[in-house]
Amino acid sequence: MTCPLCDTPGGDLLWQDDFCRIVRVTDTPDYPGFCRVILNRHVAEMTDLPPAERSRLMMTVMKVEQALRELMRPDKINLAALGNVVPHVHWHVIPRFVDDPHFPNPVWGTRLRDTPHAVPADFDAQLARAITRVMTR
Repeated sequence: MTCPLCDTPGGDLLWQDDFCRIVRVTDTPDYPGFCRVILNRHVAEMTDLPPAERSRLMMTVMKVEQALRELMRPDKINLAALGNVVPHVHWHVIPRFVDDPHFPNPVWGTRLRDTPHAVPADFDAQLARAITRVMTR
């Protein structure tokens, strides 16, 4: 069986080290700040990781949340680790706004309106800089 998170970056690469990578999810245009934190090696569950690696991964997730909050000022951040479709440890970090297309539903739920969050033309560069900044603190 192939794993898309082993075989591809899983999105537009924003930052990486030997342990994990942070990507911007490209298949959700209504959610321009939607990021994934992906463990570089194939592991199915968080509890398969030693405690120090669990902590390291969660600290990375928290840093991505911090960068998104500073850059986008969302009303809420959603964190999700599902893995039902892709059983490879990864976390979704999704900035949410009360007027976004699905709020208060999950982004995978029923669409309620057509109001994607507007971002500046250089948003991808701003996001990459914000992620790099928090990862080097």
